[in-house]
Amino acid sequence: MWFLIIIVLLILFYLVFFWIIPFSLNGAIFDPSRKASVEKMVELAQVKKGEISADLGSGDGRVVIAFAKAGAEAHGYEINPLLVIISRINVRKAGLKGKAYIHWKNFWNADLSKYDIITVFQVDFAMNKLEDKLRKEIKPGARVISNHWTFPKWNYSKFEKDIYVYDSRVYSIPKD
Repeated sequence: MWFLIIIVLLILFYLVFFWIIPFSLNGAIFDPSRKASVEKMVELAQVKKGEISADLGSGDGRVVIAFAKAGAEAHGYEINPLLVIISRINVRKAGLKGKAYIHWKNFWNADLSKYDIITVFQVDFAMNKLEDKLRKEIKPGARVISNHWTFPKWNYSKFEKDIYVYDSRVYSIPKD
């Protein structure tokens, strides 16, 4: 009987922290990027010294950590408090304190204008709204790198292994 109660509680915990909380805050479920995808994102970003990156919906921090290791000052925005704790532990374990930062904040409310590189692994229904936000906020020369999902109106400048790069140095982002 206790085993069944524990299983039900674990399922409820999972549903609350990885489905209900994210969706109630205009987020997505936790679906971590595969290691190969993260490596390809870093490679295609061509990180330069002094650049600042942001991962929108940073989950367990793996993309933030990878970009910090590549030389960027890396920031992650995450709304799930459990994932914020996990990612901050992961940043500390990677020895990147002072180079990688996890913000417990909804990225829809964040000003993204200071970032040189923005990474996303969002769901299809969020990409249109995110495209509008980024179009208004990103600075000239910024790169947006999307894992798997495309923006509906933008043309990507590079595509490799399900990773899309939108580079405002190569094309003009359409304005309203």
